[in-house]
Amino acid sequence: MNKENYSEVSQFVFLGLSTYRTVQHFLLAISTVFYVTIVLGNLLVVFIVTFNSNLHSPMYFFLANLSFIDFCLSTLTIPKMISDLYTGYRIISFQGCVVQMFGLHVLGGSEMVLLMAMALDRYVAICKPLHYLAVMNLQMCILLLFGAWVIGLIHSVAQLAFVVHLPFCGPNEIDSFYCDLPWFIKLACTDTYRMGFVITANSGFISMGTFFLLIISYIYILVTIWKRSSDGLSKALSTLSAHITVVVLFFGPCIFVYIWPFPTVSVDKFLAILDFLITPILNPIIYTLRNKDMKVAMKRLIIQLLHLRKIS
Repeated sequence: MNKENYSEVSQFVFLGLSTYRTVQHFLLAISTVFYVTIVLGNLLVVFIVTFNSNLHSPMYFFLANLSFIDFCLSTLTIPKMISDLYTGYRIISFQGCVVQMFGLHVLGGSEMVLLMAMALDRYVAICKPLHYLAVMNLQMCILLLFGAWVIGLIHSVAQLAFVVHLPFCGPNEIDSFYCDLPWFIKLACTDTYRMGFVITANSGFISMGTFFLLIISYIYILVTIWKRSSDGLSKALSTLSAHITVVVLFFGPCIFVYIWPFPTVSVDKFLAILDFLITPILNPIIYTLRNKDMKVAMKRLIIQLLHLRKIS
């Protein structure tokens, strides 16, 4: 076998978030509570949108899919982290690491496109209200969702195609609680400078470009409304502020991790926690507590559940 293609490393060791046992116990408790909240919150949004006919519209269709992706992103990393904190066994196989990176980039790429689809939906609803039903029909929504998953898949495959055949001969320690490309390629027993640049161009600049496109689109929507009527600006701003908050929360860590020229391990770990533990909780809160239709649907669901409990 060619020595250049030979990989002696069959598993990687996560250094985790902290080496102090007290801090680990605290993180275990917090992450467990947060993950349960993520599961319940995001699946509740999916359940309500799916089974409430009043919410069968493009905006809630995309919202339910956003919640599903957030749930999957957290599930791909947080249960492993919780298990590592509980058992102290912080090892992942080479194949498991690759699968985790593949899943993260599929979901991350899909969410980028989905957020753009949500921005398109708001643009048509606010700026072209008479054409809304004709443009944002069921076929268009399904096409946009399908496109999001296809682009996410292509993005992930394009990333991993460059790294899966790298030679690894040690060390095998990853100073984090999950696998990602920037740390993965640093462990390779070869020069990965050009590969790191390709990954930065693929993930970092795409994230930054998509982020600025979304912000510009929201600014354009607000300016269009302001020119038409200053009275409608406050209402539109209230509606779009939730979308802008979600965009900033999602893209901020991505841009920092891949673009920032002076990476800091502690900052990267904090941003990872923000991405996988905090943002998936905030998204359902932002969209439900600020949305009248969602609050009404939740109240109806609670009343129905209480009624069924009384009957039983």
